[in-house]
Amino acid sequence: MPYPVVHLMFFVFCLSSPAIYGFAKTAYLKGVHWTDWWYLILILAIGGFCSLLPDVPAVWNYLLYGTLGHTRIGPVPTHSLLFCSLAFIGVALLGQLLYRNRDKAIALGTFAEAAALSHLLLDDVADGAITYFYPFYNASMNLFSYANVDLAKVNFMYYNLAGMVIVVFVSCVMLMTLVSLNYLGFGIQYRPLAEKNAKLGYDRSVVVSESNRRGAYIPETEHGMKVIEADSAENRQ
Repeated sequence: MPYPVVHLMFFVFCLSSPAIYGFAKTAYLKGVHWTDWWYLILILAIGGFCSLLPDVPAVWNYLLYGTLGHTRIGPVPTHSLLFCSLAFIGVALLGQLLYRNRDKAIALGTFAEAAALSHLLLDDVADGAITYFYPFYNASMNLFSYANVDLAKVNFMYYNLAGMVIVVFVSCVMLMTLVSLNYLGFGIQYRPLAEKNAKLGYDRSVVVSESNRRGAYIPETEHGMKVIEADSAENRQ
């Protein structure tokens, strides 16, 4: 099975490479605040940790028993969809504390889930013992081994179905990573934190033009934003 450094490199430099490119491009052309660098480090640290999550038992097995057993926590196999869902749940809760926004928390949890699934993907390629559907199906299986057969030995439908399942699995991991990172601001064009916070306010020109069109009265607040108060006959009634 791949070493931990391979799992880290695969997720950071393969799946997250568009986000890193977008950040580097924005930093070079426009410059970014130091908080944006810490934001990038935090996101990559979360993804890196979750990409190693299924191998976590190896830490205490090595410290306590001198072995590198890493496939189970008691009776529960760590290389399974059930165990990887802990990445989504745990990081989504962390995201709620960080962002105070449910949608962004879900995006961060999805990013963590994709990182954990990328671990299963690499181990599957290396013929590792993957118990995808525990506790419903406890036998280990490898999707890539199903497609690595001679067409003459299996029927045509089996051969193509196995390949389709692999493509769907890889595509899901890639899309989960890219879409969640883009939602968090790490797309081909990075959106700095200050810019994202500014978008939470009102666009003054839009509000003023809308008020002129409706003939509304617009008092100015202490923060410089405009609030439309319609002075129509219906509201007076």
